[in-house]
Amino acid sequence: MGELVEQVDERDRVVAVVDRAEAIRERRLHRVATIVCRDGDGRILVHRRPDDASRFPGRFNWMLGGAVEVGESYEEAAARELAEELGVRAAPRFVLKFLCDGAISPYWLGLHEAVVTAPVRPDPGEVAWFDWLTEPALEELVRGSAFIPDAREAFDRYRALGTASLP
Repeated sequence: MGELVEQVDERDRVVAVVDRAEAIRERRLHRVATIVCRDGDGRILVHRRPDDASRFPGRFNWMLGGAVEVGESYEEAAARELAEELGVRAAPRFVLKFLCDGAISPYWLGLHEAVVTAPVRPDPGEVAWFDWLTEPALEELVRGSAFIPDAREAFDRYRALGTASLP
């Protein structure tokens, strides 16, 4: 068995522990934690996935993250993913959660923010390229075809909260 995740229901209540690949293949709801990283000037980190990535190869994203492990909170998963993918330790702040239909499978997406002032050391298996973009530059990129589809919905929801302009 591979990576275990908690299968959840339409109200985000745990109903079972399942293999993540099975959850995706069978379109079972599970949890994903994401992090929006801002620098001290309020710019947002955007990255491109490696061309050999199993999911969304070569596509751009404005969030980092991954599956919430069994027994882990969204916040704990976001902090773990930040450390794994960027080599940064921080306490991400919860922003929003929504049920995402998902390009490959439905899931609950927990979105967090973190201000990152330390140097980043991206995992090349997760991040092929990155840069810090202003919101107008990010808005233009999000609408492009090379952007991960699920990230567009998350960006629209984030902007609707009015938090996108806050450092």
